[in-house]
Amino acid sequence: MQKWPKKKTQYPLIALVFFIFIVFSILYNEIYIHEIQSKNSTHHTDDDDSSTLAKEEEEDPLFQSVKNLTLPRIPPVPLDKSSACHSTVKYSGKRAEWDSFKPESGGRREMPETCDYFSGEWVFDNSSHPLYKESDCPYMSDQLACHKHGRQDLEYQYWRWQPHNCNLKRWNVTEMWEKLRGKRLMFVGDSLNRGQWISMVCLMQSVIPADKKVMTPQAHLSIFRAEEYNASIEFLWAPLLVESNSDDPVDHRLSERILRPDSLLRHSSEWMHADILVFNSYLWWRQGPVKLLWSSEENGVCEEINGLGGMELAMDAWANWVDSNVDPAKKVFFVTMSPTHFTKGEWEPGSEGNCYNEKLPLNGTYWGVDSDLPTMQMMERTLARLGSKVNVLNITQLSDYRKDGHPSIYRKFWEALTPERLADPASYSDCIHWCLPGVPDVWNELLFQFL
Repeated sequence: MQKWPKKKTQYPLIALVFFIFIVFSILYNEIYIHEIQSKNSTHHTDDDDSSTLAKEEEEDPLFQSVKNLTLPRIPPVPLDKSSACHSTVKYSGKRAEWDSFKPESGGRREMPETCDYFSGEWVFDNSSHPLYKESDCPYMSDQLACHKHGRQDLEYQYWRWQPHNCNLKRWNVTEMWEKLRGKRLMFVGDSLNRGQWISMVCLMQSVIPADKKVMTPQAHLSIFRAEEYNASIEFLWAPLLVESNSDDPVDHRLSERILRPDSLLRHSSEWMHADILVFNSYLWWRQGPVKLLWSSEENGVCEEINGLGGMELAMDAWANWVDSNVDPAKKVFFVTMSPTHFTKGEWEPGSEGNCYNEKLPLNGTYWGVDSDLPTMQMMERTLARLGSKVNVLNITQLSDYRKDGHPSIYRKFWEALTPERLADPASYSDCIHWCLPGVPDVWNELLFQFL
């Protein structure tokens, strides 16, 4: 058998070529690296050159501007119902550093020399009052619709406020709309100010055609708009005026109140665009101590202060905003404390109970203990600093007479009432808010007077 000769392999030749390629690559890289080092040594021979370069950089204006640039502080996390203090200490006495301002001279605009509209008496008048019917207002709140929820004595609707030495201007809805033409009227505060807003809407809405008015209820800001007047009547929920963990208008029943006494922006960013502002704040400061969480605090340490002290800090922040932002084109009103009637023994010594089943106003001089005088005095000092920039609606004394004007049990309650509580009406009576039509309508008549 013929044998085929073996074919010689080419693997040794391939290996030799690959080896030569590797050696060449190594030699080339060494030469390249050496050239780079030589060039660097030519430009930077010693530490003196580095110093010169650093000096030139420091003299460069652009370098200096970057060097001196201060990065803005990260804003604090907004407060909400989930906010909590990591720890709590006693109030240190700290106050926000507001721009100082000098008190104005000349007094406030709401006190004409000819008449004190806030001193007077309630007169029964079933010919001119009420100014509207509860059932005719489609925007009525179930919290304030007392007749709808079972109250049969309707005398509370017929009382008219009569100043001692003069008369209030007769309510005129068309004239009021003309005052508001092209403007935004905004009520800012808690549920009592919301009641005054609802009162104003009910007073005003009847003359606007159905297709020319619209209500846009929102979580934070609710707006009633009349198209033909290009005007709106609005309500902004801000119970403590400054930012707080209670700024949710629905879910705000919390075990502790936390607020930033140096921060108004959450609310002022809304109210700053209004032409007429009506503020209130009082009731929420009467529920025990509050926690202060300053905007500069980064570790969650709160300071505890009593309600009056916390309110004074919030009023300072509000007053600073008014002083810095209000010009003659903007009108600002502050409504004094709305009284409560939880202690019947104050107006009927020896009796127990509260506003439940009260059917008549008080006569003569009366000042309830729930209308806190130290709070009133603090508010007066703060408002006096603002002079004519703010108008004060002093509704406290005239409302204090109206022990009959509260819903008591005649309203919708959002929580279920136990049989035990239902058997004792005084135990769940609402002696804070006011039936409508009723007392808040007079507050708006006074507002009409001063506009």
